[in-house]
Amino acid sequence: MSEPFVTGVDLDAFVRAVLAEDLGTGGDVTSTATIPAHLRLDAVMATREAVTVAGLPLAALFFRALDADVGIEQPVADGDTVPAGTVLMRLSGLARPMLAAERSALNSLQHLTGIATLTRAYVDRIAGTGCILLDTRKTVPGLRVLEKYAARMGGAHNHRLRLDDGVLIKDNHVAIAGGIGPAVAAAKAAGLALPVQVEVDRIDQIEPALAAGADRLLLDNMDPPTLRAAVALVAGRVPTEASGGVRLDTIRAIAETGVTYVSVGRITQSAP
Repeated sequence: MSEPFVTGVDLDAFVRAVLAEDLGTGGDVTSTATIPAHLRLDAVMATREAVTVAGLPLAALFFRALDADVGIEQPVADGDTVPAGTVLMRLSGLARPMLAAERSALNSLQHLTGIATLTRAYVDRIAGTGCILLDTRKTVPGLRVLEKYAARMGGAHNHRLRLDDGVLIKDNHVAIAGGIGPAVAAAKAAGLALPVQVEVDRIDQIEPALAAGADRLLLDNMDPPTLRAAVALVAGRVPTEASGGVRLDTIRAIAETGVTYVSVGRITQSAP
């Protein structure tokens, strides 16, 4: 297999598992019964809507897994925004394996493209504000690397991929540690060589968090006037991130408050 388009996931194992789920132990019995083994097929994948594409290299892996000699052309690339009717992939090969791989390829491509397309809508909505869109860890278990890849194709930046690549102190940590100050101080003292981000949902929590050494603030479920006041109080000392219940119809007003980032779980939770 050529260089993978994502890292941190065994794509060969993923493709095998998905195909095994779809083919079972008997394979595509319908195609085997109705189509001669030697018959060849020319086919295209095209989009019925305007989309931002993500997942074409993965879709190709499904077809190649069942027919190593299948011919594949990709007129467009992941990250491209294309109109309805655009051909995304042209295929030429044996009909049986192509039809057997079709649903796995389409399901994966549609899911990742749905994320990229919804992400692009959010990115476009905040264009010109200087605010950066982030994804979250609200992903389908086992698909996080792929879903976060799709978010990047839509123009978002990735937040934490895993629990071990960033310190994010949230309400539960604060409650157990005995307050924002003690929680941040403990995280800084742990010597993890990672920036410490802390969630605050009230203005009066900001100074204690900064005094304890927080490197970044997550401003949780604050309305735009409160966000504006929080940004003014922080005064550029650390980056700020707005989070919680952000929707396509509210993100522009949130971004215009001056926050550095805005994180949106919906781009992976609610993509069509």
